[in-house]
Formats: sequence, structure tokens, C-alpha cells
Amino acid sequence: MTINEIQDELISDFELFDDWESKYEYIIDLGKQFPPLEEQYKTEDNIIKGCQSRVWLNAYMDGDLLKFEADSDAIIVRGLVSMLVKVLSGHTPKEIASADLYFMERIGLHQHLAQTRSNGLASMLKQMKAYGVAFQASSFNTAN
Repeated sequence: MTINEIQDELISDFELFDDWESKYEYIIDLGKQFPPLEEQYKTEDNIIKGCQSRVWLNAYMDGDLLKFEADSDAIIVRGLVSMLVKVLSGHTPKEIASADLYFMERIGLHQHLAQTRSNGLASMLKQMKAYGVAFQASSFNTAN
């Protein structure tokens, strides 16, 4: 599936809920179902700066695709990062770097998250896109 198809699927999932309490519960459920990051990747280098909670992000190439693994010590943040991983992981670095992520706005996350959570979500997205740019540059350099 493309990045936009995955975003559209997430938007549809959230449309099933009538109120924000149910949507928060769904985000928490996503966090509970999200596989934990192996301890060896929970390092200072993998901590995303700008998040109130601790969030670790591991990025690696699998063939031509950039994949992400993440974790957080806050369950709602685990749910938020799981959505970003679901949308962006398994695509090319170029697709990730240039992705227009609209699902957060359409779901209404920015209006319903505390400012610190919203800023943290932006930091997570920024870091994932930065990995896209970095891996795109490194694969370009190795191709030449």
C-alpha cells in the first residue's frame, strides 16, 4: 500500500468512533498492540528530542525500503508513534522524505492532543523524515 492509502485507512478507522474518548482509547489500544523495541535499540542516540515522554526510534534499510521500529515509556505516545511507523515504515527513503502526512490533521489529533504531545508528534515525524533524507543521500552516494 502507498503512504496515502495507509493514511486513508487510518482516517477511516478513526471515523468509526463518535467521540474523542473512544478515539483516545483506540490510540491506547494501538500502543498496547505495538511490538516493543528491543532493549539494544533503547539508547540515547535513538531518543527523539522534543518529546515530553521518552521515545526511541530505530531506522534501518531493508533492501530499498526504509523501516522503522519505535517505543515509548508512555502508552498513548506508543499509540501515536505506532501510527507514524504504520504509515511511513516500509517505503523508500525518497517516499518518506517527500511524504505529505495529512492523516493527523484529518483525524483531529492536533486539536485534541495537549500542546506537549502535539509538539512531540511533530518531533517524531521530523526525525522520521530526516532519516528518509539521510538514507536517500547515502543510497545516492553508494549508487554513484
